[in-house]
Amino acid sequence: MGKFDGKYKTYSPEFRNEAARLLVETSHPIADVASELRISETSLGNWVRACREKHAEDEPPLQLSERARLRELERPVCELEMETRS
Repeated sequence: MGKFDGKYKTYSPEFRNEAARLLVETSHPIADVASELRISETSLGNWVRACREKHAEDEPPLQLSERARLRELERPVCELEMETRS
């Protein structure tokens, strides 16, 4: 018997995909969905990240207006990151 046997609960790939889809499609806070499903926020976040990476090519390319909006939203984040490094 291994050192970690029985310590961690495992979830099926179907459950992981469904949980990630639920979070992405409903836009509910990760804490709410994780609590509802009785899983850790970290696990759910990892599953969502993996799902997004897996299906990244399925996403349509950004339109010019979307790219401009993204840059607009990224600017304050970059400024705050620079302030915290100073």
